[in-house]
Amino acid sequence: MRLAFLASHGGSAARALVEAIRAGELKAEAVALASNNSKSPALAWAREAGLRAAHLSSAKYPDAGELDRAIRDFLVGSGADTLILSGYMKELGPQTLAAFEGRILNIHPSLLPRHGGRGMYGDRVHESVLASGDTESGATVHLVTAGIDEGPALEQVRVPVLPGDTLATLKARVQAEEGALMLRAVKGFLDRS
Repeated sequence: MRLAFLASHGGSAARALVEAIRAGELKAEAVALASNNSKSPALAWAREAGLRAAHLSSAKYPDAGELDRAIRDFLVGSGADTLILSGYMKELGPQTLAAFEGRILNIHPSLLPRHGGRGMYGDRVHESVLASGDTESGATVHLVTAGIDEGPALEQVRVPVLPGDTLATLKARVQAEEGALMLRAVKGFLDRS
């Protein structure tokens, strides 16, 4: 399995997978990372880690079709066969979806299908969980399809919502589980592929 990543900020799932590869825990190769954010820590990390790295955003490609093609060409050109979304805050275009159909994994910070869909990302998800009164949250790794957060779930981890939880405390507890969750999901996906 040759992994490429899309990340908007820190890219914690990408980092966890690359660490697992280097530790011999995951039989895969990490080949590339692209970010829509030129200042993302993930992009700087990818360059330092020796991955092929690129900033691909609407600032460089104002036409959505051109941006989609640039992302697809970069990922395919890297030799990747599987795409991991690691906190990527943009919707994938049809060309990228088609190039990696059935081989795109995303991590979402809730127990999908709850608190998923258009506009539900980052802190908004944790705020929604807290506002709903749910007694548990967690994270879900799912296959990406054309519908936002609608692809089948591969793995989930549950995290309790504690009395007095704030956005910061719930977010920290969920994020602490995401690296191990993504590793389990990718290993399971590799075993089934």
